This record gives sequence, structure tokens and C-alpha cells, in this order.
Amino acid sequence: MADHLPPVLLEACVVLGASSDKLSEVYQAINNNGSTEHLLLEPEVLHVLAPPFVSRPPAESEAARSHGKRRRSFLRKKREHPPPAAATSIQADGSEDVSVPKDIDLMALPQLCFPGGLQVTNEEKDEQFHFLVFTDVFGNKTHGVVMQCYRPILEGTSVFKNGAGSFKFSKLFSAYGFCVISKYPYFTALKDCLSCLLIQLRTCRLSDMEERVKEFAAKLALVPIPPPGQLHLMFTLCPLTIVLPSREDEDHPVIDLDLHLPFFCFRPQQLLQGLSCLLQEQRVVLFSADWARLTLVAESFLLFLQPLSWQQPYVPVLARGMLDFLMAPTAFLMGCHLSHFEEVATETDDLVLINIDNGSVSTSCSETLDLPEIPPAAADCFTQRCQTLQIHFDLYHCHHGSCTDISEQRAQRRAWQHNLNLDIQRITLELIVNIFRDVSSHLNYEHRVFNSEEFLKTREPSEQLFYKQVLETHIFHFFLKDRLNRKMDNFARMELSTRSEMQRMKAMVEVPRRPTMQEIQARRKSSTTESKMSKRLGMSLPNLGDNQTISHQRNSMLPRIVTSDPTARTPPKPPQVFKLPDFPASLSFYSVQNYYSELIQLLGKAIFSVQKENSMLLARFYYLRGFINTLCCRRLDALGDFQNLYKTDTAIFPTQLVTWLVDSLHRDERQQADKRPELKRLILKVKTENDKLSVQPDDHVKKFELPRKHLHQEEFVRCVQECGIVKDVATIHRLFDALTNGQPKQVEPELFRVFYTFWKETEAEAQDFNLPSEVIDHLDNSECVYKLSSCVKTSLGVGKIAMTQKRLILLTVGRQGFLEITKFRDIQEVKIASASFLLVRIPSLHIKTSGRVEVFEANLKTETELWNLVVKEMWAGRKMADQHKDPQYMTEALTNVLLMDAVMGCLQTQRSILAASKLAYFDKIKHEVPMMVPKTTSETLKHKINPSLDLAEPQTVHVLLYTPGQLTSNGSKSEMNPKLWVALSGGKVVVFDAASWSMRQDCIQVGASQLNCMLGLVQEQVWIGSQDSVIYIIDTHSMSCNKQLTEHRHEVTGLTVDLRDQHNSQQTYSCSCDGTILQWDTASLKVKRQLHLSCDRLSSIQIYDGTLWCCCGDCIVELKKSGTPQRRIALPDDVRSVPSSFSSFIIIPERGQLWTGCADSGELCLWHTNNHRRPSKRISLPGSSGVTCMIRVKDQIWVGCRGRSGIGGQCDGQLRSQVLVMDAESHTVAKELQAHSDSIQTLCSAEDRYVLSGSARRDGKIAIWKVE
Repeated sequence: MADHLPPVLLEACVVLGASSDKLSEVYQAINNNGSTEHLLLEPEVLHVLAPPFVSRPPAESEAARSHGKRRRSFLRKKREHPPPAAATSIQADGSEDVSVPKDIDLMALPQLCFPGGLQVTNEEKDEQFHFLVFTDVFGNKTHGVVMQCYRPILEGTSVFKNGAGSFKFSKLFSAYGFCVISKYPYFTALKDCLSCLLIQLRTCRLSDMEERVKEFAAKLALVPIPPPGQLHLMFTLCPLTIVLPSREDEDHPVIDLDLHLPFFCFRPQQLLQGLSCLLQEQRVVLFSADWARLTLVAESFLLFLQPLSWQQPYVPVLARGMLDFLMAPTAFLMGCHLSHFEEVATETDDLVLINIDNGSVSTSCSETLDLPEIPPAAADCFTQRCQTLQIHFDLYHCHHGSCTDISEQRAQRRAWQHNLNLDIQRITLELIVNIFRDVSSHLNYEHRVFNSEEFLKTREPSEQLFYKQVLETHIFHFFLKDRLNRKMDNFARMELSTRSEMQRMKAMVEVPRRPTMQEIQARRKSSTTESKMSKRLGMSLPNLGDNQTISHQRNSMLPRIVTSDPTARTPPKPPQVFKLPDFPASLSFYSVQNYYSELIQLLGKAIFSVQKENSMLLARFYYLRGFINTLCCRRLDALGDFQNLYKTDTAIFPTQLVTWLVDSLHRDERQQADKRPELKRLILKVKTENDKLSVQPDDHVKKFELPRKHLHQEEFVRCVQECGIVKDVATIHRLFDALTNGQPKQVEPELFRVFYTFWKETEAEAQDFNLPSEVIDHLDNSECVYKLSSCVKTSLGVGKIAMTQKRLILLTVGRQGFLEITKFRDIQEVKIASASFLLVRIPSLHIKTSGRVEVFEANLKTETELWNLVVKEMWAGRKMADQHKDPQYMTEALTNVLLMDAVMGCLQTQRSILAASKLAYFDKIKHEVPMMVPKTTSETLKHKINPSLDLAEPQTVHVLLYTPGQLTSNGSKSEMNPKLWVALSGGKVVVFDAASWSMRQDCIQVGASQLNCMLGLVQEQVWIGSQDSVIYIIDTHSMSCNKQLTEHRHEVTGLTVDLRDQHNSQQTYSCSCDGTILQWDTASLKVKRQLHLSCDRLSSIQIYDGTLWCCCGDCIVELKKSGTPQRRIALPDDVRSVPSSFSSFIIIPERGQLWTGCADSGELCLWHTNNHRRPSKRISLPGSSGVTCMIRVKDQIWVGCRGRSGIGGQCDGQLRSQVLVMDAESHTVAKELQAHSDSIQTLCSAEDRYVLSGSARRDGKIAIWKVE
């Protein structure tokens, strides 16, 4: 329980100072010699105060015993205390045990609270504050705020003695320290709290100080920490109103400090130098004459690095006696007083010294910083953004009137600071995104590999050293783990939203890295050394050295630095603030319980007020009430509140706390819980999940290394995927066959190394193709040159043949020019012939093109056979892509061509052309299988997309859902586009922009089971029913799945809403396979009504004219309003004789028609709803062995079938399944559409303009059809 209790603000409050005996000695000594100069005492811990501060009545103490293990009582040290070295374990006989919260080191605390020493002065000094951060060996942080104030020393009287004594005041003052310790970095709030305490300390006697501090600590122990999200907590500690800001989400720290302070201390250039040092994990020391600045600036620097998290030792304040820490051999971030600057600089090596007071960054060896700098494009963007920051509150506020109320003034300042902090976080996040934007392009998610060498080759020469340093750091390693886990944090969201259009288009197809014409032009324009680059581009390509290989093998900086327009941002919504009740006057047990009861009542009112308006805010109120109920031992009420988080926001569900609550239920509480269905479900879910074997997630990160042993096929697939050449398993299998041509079925490591090197060198050469501007102007922006021949004689002149993904071109020599040879789609014939030259016959390539009489001839000599394979494969790929309206065929053909080239280059044998031919996949299909797509299919098919693009193998498309643009409209133009939601195997959901068919969200994980149904609602939600019995709800703004409906006990099979009145939240239904039907109030996410239908398996439901129709396997059932069956339509007798069931149905109310299809019958049955004894008509479906799905579009019925050709062995490229379009009036097949090589799994309509079909995994594609 100790680790599972929700946190409160106060972890401990510690009072420190000099002992009374030491003060008495000092007093006597000073009276004798009269001097206080340089008088420093050894500080000690005087008191440790830790919750709880109230004791329970005996009858209730047993129930709370376990949750008091972490909250220790206030225990006072005896006057006769041992020396400070033993302060952490005082166990003397007869004395009280000074127990302290774990992770707090009392031995070091006195030094840290008085880092400059404890002074005795002859005049009272102003109070001073500074801030501490303690880090344990596991990296967990605890935070402290320290207030030093001076009190007079009383002659002959101990400081905390209640007895009588002489009250003659001396002129001596001693410093006392008050350190408030919290698990959370509430620096500003705790400073405000101590400022309120200071007012009381100034007016109280020394004998009352102990009680005042205890009362102060007890009040802070009543303050809960706000849950992550947009809900801040407010409480009053006379005379101030103090606000606790919440974390943005679970992964973000609390930000309760002024992030603009470093911008006062440093210019942007020095800020960037400091951040660069931290990214490279240098040994960094901060200096300031003000102890408070050290921690605030250090914390700001670390927040600027988010989401990268500092992993090295971190001590922002070093006391005088701790300077030897700076001799540590590891990287660190520490801070010490400016007076030690010269000493540290002289006696240490290789330290980065950052002087906060004068804004300088230097090293201990030099006054300048000689470390690699942040890449200039990202740095320039950051510098420009810094100039837009409004960091002066007085300047911002000068047009406002003067505040006459301190609370109002503080609220204005808080709101300004909150918005400024958001702006600074956005700017620094943009910097991090611009530095690491391209990392994801070099990751292999399946095998968790980062190809660091290839990433480095894409960097500018001037950036190489910086990235080499950063890539070896712990901070980057943990960042990589998050990227490989596909963590959707602020970095991922910004990187996705700021991609250029070119990057978005490239993400649509998996294509080898080559520069487009647009990128080449941008690179030339942005180059400041154009003459050097031109010289370099003309160098001999095959023999590039290492430095030459990397120089321009990068994407242009233009797409790498993409930023959002700051003026286009909508202002953030102000966070909600919840005010806690006033603290109780006394701190008795019953007063505290009354305080909690009042807090629960206030939270109940808040819950009622936002019940149907703001689910995110509602979740925070439920969380807080559950927390308070837990503290009050109201376990069932607490579990009820936490259960409500499933419907409001599962992201903040406290799994460990709920598990502890369930385990701690008494027998009578368990019996009561069993009577409440929602608690019974929650307890069952917790028990079930706890019984599962806890599998640790795989979070290792590998760097790609070339193999050192022979590779069998499975290992070969892994290696090829890891190095990023190609992901598709079938293609890799063909490559394996090519490389093992005539050899034992394994690839030698040396052969793999040669192949990999040739592939990468070819990739590098493509970056440096010397294309004249005239040629670039003739090519499309998206075109890339993938292959270039040697200089050959052709029928169009002498030159080099260049291949793009669209055509062949001739780059003529002499006066460099551009001649188009042919587009791949225009080729009619490709063959090898021989041309006579003197007395020999030279092999040449002949290409016949439609629309041209003359045949193109090229004397390619030894290259002829390879170019013959290449052109034929690209031709076949182009034909397949055009006929099937699927651009991926072209990119697959392109990959095959490049693999052929690499195989030829690495084998260098007589049989190499035979080996390369094994990769000519589409050319082989063209000869083995008729490629012609029926005319009807070709005319109706608009486009095909591949939702499994980022995966190694195709996945089954289980469900499709189209949502119109207004569903996700939130006022921004980009959000107006309609979307296509695609449910793949294993709970994966990918989202496409339905305007451009580009992938918008590569993967939203929705549970781990198969998804069966989806439904889009006007409340900006998408509901998804899963085999695991849960309905998951995706928020279409945040694209996150943080809500779940857990009322079903079995697999959820259907969702439907009454289309006549989509705004009526009462007309949404779900069903599960056991026959349960639930009617939902979609605003409150509560079940309005529950029905049950007796059947073997309820597979789907639909609502027509307010009436529910249910597909129950062997029958279709119409339900009355009461939920009882009104009519039942059974399978025809002849179909019933074989194992079969209804798979889908369509109701056409205005015609009185019911259309049904069976999973194992190649026909449709048409019923009249007023005569349901037998079908009025049966319609045979050509080429179909069963019906999988049906939808109605206009006056047509679109039917997804399982094709007969799918039975038996697989034949590559064969169209197995059909989409049939039925005319509802004539009851005939109007169209037979062939586009999938596996059974159709799902159909959906896009505003009756298009129909989309998704197929099983052997095909795994989505076809988009025009509706006529």
C-alpha cells in the first residue's frame, strides 16, 4: 500500500538549525570577545514532521493500520540528542524514534538547507528561499523548498524549551531552516506556503514555534495532488490563495516555476550551448551567487529537453562541503556558489561551466566552449522563435488598471505565466523535433533496431560530430525506446503535424530513399557552397570515399525543418480550478473527517455540474473523490469512482491503488460489492488481470550490425528488415532465393556484407546524380532517378539512360540535354537484339512504344540483360498499378528492380543474371496469369490503398468506417477533412485522410483482440467493439483511446445508431454474441436499457424506423419496442441441412424487402417482410462460395463475397473474391467487381459517393469504388 496511495502535497517538513547547547556556547563566547565575524555553526535536524498528524480512535485504527505504514507520526527528538551523524537512526533507550519518510537523507539535509553554512549575526537578516532536488539510485526525485529566517538568541533559554527562563534579548541572531519536502516539484506553491508560515513565525514566541510548524505541516498533508489533465487545485493558507497546477499527462512532470527565467539570464545562443552540452551528456556545473537560481535554471534546462529525460547524476545545489562531487568521472548536472568558480575552473578538467549571473558558457580549460553545436537550421529556427516571446509581465500588463486585490493580481500573473510557459514549451519542443525529426525513418519497429550509421550519413558534415556524441548517450537511448514503442507523446504529435506534404506522400508508399526533384532543387537553392557542390556532383561516382559518401546523402534541410505558423494557433483554453474547502480549525480526527466529508460533497456537486459537458474534467473529479474516499476508508465508494474512469478517461486509472483496494475489502464489503453490477465487473477485471502472467514489455534497443555467421532464411529475413532495405517478407524470400542461386539454402556473412554495401553505395550515388537544371525542370517534383546506365550509343544519340519511377530518359552528352525515351505505361514490347559493329555483334536493347513508329535501340553491351529485366519489371508493375488502380504495385516493382541491381553487383558471376531474374516478380505474373482486369472493374475502381504499409506482412482488414469531415471539426481547417478508420488484426486501428487517402495516424492500439465493429457518433467519438467484450471509444480530436464501456460480458459483435436522429443520444445500441443488447445514452455513456435475445450467436444488429433487427445465425429477428421478438425469419430448409448461418442482411423498409446472405451459400435470399415463411426469390451469385458482408448504397445492394477460386492453393495475382452490385428493383447482378485476392471482410459507404471494400490478409488491401 505504501507505494500505491495517491500522493498528498506534503511528504515531510523538517526544521533545522543550531542546537540550543551550541547557541548557548556561542552566546557566551561572543559576550566574551564581542565578534561575530565569520561565525559559522554546524546545522542539525531539530524536528521531522511527517503525516499523519492525527490518531484514529482505537476502533478504527486497525482498519487504517496498513495505510499508515507510509505516513509516519510527528515525533520529536529529545533535547539530549546525539551528534548529527547519527540523525538518521536515533534509537536511544528512553527516547522517541525519529522516523522519517523513505528517500530522505537526513545526513545530507542540514548541509543542503544551509549550503553556505549556518550564520550567527548581530543583526536580523531578511529571509531567503532556495530549492532542492533529491534523486535516489532508481532515478526517483523528491523536491524541497527551503526557507531560512533569523531569530534572536535568548540568553540562558533553550530555543524550544517551554520552561521559564530569562527573556533578556541579546543582539545575536541565528538562522533557522524550514524545509518542506514533496514528491512533486511544486516550487512556487510551496514557496507561497512557507511565506504564509513566515508571517506566523514573525509574531509567535519561540515556545510556540513548534506547534505552529506542526499545524502548518498538518494542513499541507490534507492537500491532494491534482491528477494529470486540465484541472488545477486551489486552497487558502492565510493570507494567500495558492494554486497547484496539474501535470499535462502521465508522462509529463509538474511545471510550477517560471520557465522564462533562463531567457533573462542567457541569450538564445548561450541557451542552445547549454542544451547542446546536456544532449551530449557533458559534465555541467551551474554557478550563481543566488542559491535559488541554481535549481530553477537547472530544472528549466531539463524541461526544455522534454521528452528526452536526463539520466545522469543531478545535484542542482552543492553545499560547501560537497565540492568533491565535481570530481566524479561520469556525466552530471550540478550547481554551486559563484564564489567557487575560479577554484573549480582551476582544479578540474573537462567541465562545462555555466555562469547564470553573467550568462556565459565556458569550459574549465578555456573561456570559450569548444563542443559540437546544435545543427544550425534547428538553432536558427529556435532563435527566431525566442524573439517572439513576451517575457516581461509589466510590459504585457501596462495597459491594465492597477489591482487593488492581491488575489486578483496573483491570478492575473498566474494566467500570464501559464500561457508563457506553454509558449516556451512549444518552442523548445519544436527545437527537439527539428533535431531528431529523421530518427523515425531509420527505425525498424519489428526487431527494435536503430540504424545509427545510416542516420549519420544523412546528416550535414558540420553536424556529424554533434550527432555522433548524442547517439551514444543514455538520454538518447531512452528516447529511442519511446520511439520504438510508438509512444504518442507531444514529440510524436508535433512531428506528425509538421510533416511536409512531400513527407506525407512518401509515407503513403514504402519506397527506397532517393531525392525527389523538389528536394534536389531545394538543396541547390539552400546550399551556400554551390560551386563546391557542383564540383563534387561531377566526380566519379562508383569510387566514393567515406567522407564523400555522406556529404550529400541527406534529405534537404527544407523538409527537415518544418514548423507550424505561431499566428495560426488557437489560444489554449484556461485550465479549470477546483477550490478545496477551508482547513479545519483544529486537527482532531473528527475535524479532519469532516473536512474530507465536505470535500467529497463539493466534488459531488462538481461531478453533477459537468456530467454531460466535459468528460475529461468529469474524470478528474471522479479520481479526486475516489482518492478522498480511499483516505476515509470508504472502499466501495472509492471503487465506484474509479470504475467511472473507464467511461471518462482510462489514462488516469490508478491500477495499483484499485488492486490494493480490491485486495483489502472485508467480507461484508465484498458481499455488498457483489450486489452492485459495476463493482462486481471491476473486481472480476482486476482479479483476471492479476492472474495473467506479468510479461515485461520488450524495451531493448539494438543497433544494426552486419551478420557474422551464415544466415538461414528466417535469420536472413530479420537481417534484411533490420537494415531497412525492405520489409515485405515475400520479397525477402525471393531475394534469399536469388542470393542462394544453386547454393545451399543459406547466405554467407561476406555475401550479405557485399550485398548491403552495394545497396547503400547505390543509394549514395543516387543522391549525387549530376542532373542539369534543364533536366530537373522537365521532371515532376515527385520523380526520383533510381538507375543510371553508363554512357552508351542509342538510336537517339549518345548519352546515359536514366530510370525514374515513371519513365526512361536519355541524358545526352556534349550539350547536356533531356530526351524522353518512353513512359513505362506506353511500352508495347521489350526485347534483346544484336547490333553489328565492325566485325562483332553487340547485344542491344529494343523498346517499342505506342504512338511511335521507330523502335528505341540502345547498345548497352554487358548491361543489356540487366536493363532488359529492369524495364520489363517496371513495365509489368506499371500495367498492374494502372489496371488495379494501386500505386503500391509500382513501388514494389521499383524495389524488385533495385534488388536485381544489387544482386547483379554483388554476385559478379555467369549465373548472376539468372539469380536476378528470380526477383522479376511482376514480369513473371504477367506471363503466368492473365493481367487484364475486366472493363467493369476498371471503370468502377477508383483507387487502392494498403493499410499494412508499416508492417512486415499484410493484415486482415476487419472493419472499415468512414466519418464525414464535420465529425472532427474543431475550428481548424486541417481537421475538416473526412477520415477512413481501418481496424486491422491485433487491435490496431489506422486512420487515413479520406480527401487525399494519405495515412494520417499509423497505429492506434485498441486492446489486443480482434475488432468486430465500428460506429462514428456526432459527439466526436468513434466506438469500436472488440472480441474482449469491451467497447473502446476514440476521441477524434486527440486521436487517443481513453474511454471504455465494460458492460458487455462477451464478445461485442454489433453497433448501430438510428440514422433518422443522430443527435438523439438515446438511439445507440450495441450487442454481444451471447444475445445481450444494450441501449446507450451516448452523452453520459450509461446504459438506458438492457435486452436479451435467446440465440446461439448474435452477430449483428441494425435499426430501421426505430425497430431493431438482429442477425442470430440461423434466423433474423425483428424486435418490438419492448424488446420481445415480433417476427423471426429462419434459414431456408435446404440451407439448414448443411452447416450454415446468416452472415449479413439488409432491410429496405419502403419496398418491404429483406435481403439475406449466408456465409456458406453462393446466393442471396430476398424476403418480403410481411411474408417471412419462405424467401420470395433466390438470386445466384456468380463465382461466389459465400457472402461475408452487405451494405445498401442508394438503390443498390453491394455484396462482399468469398470467391470459389480461393479454395485450394494460392496463385499469385489471381483475383479470388468479388464485390457484386445488386439492383434492388430488378433483383439482378448489375456489376461484378474483382479487386481482391482474398475474401472480402468488410464494406462501407462514403456519403453514397464511394464504396470501400477491405479483404483478408493474403490481400490486405482496401479498394475504393465509384458509385453510379
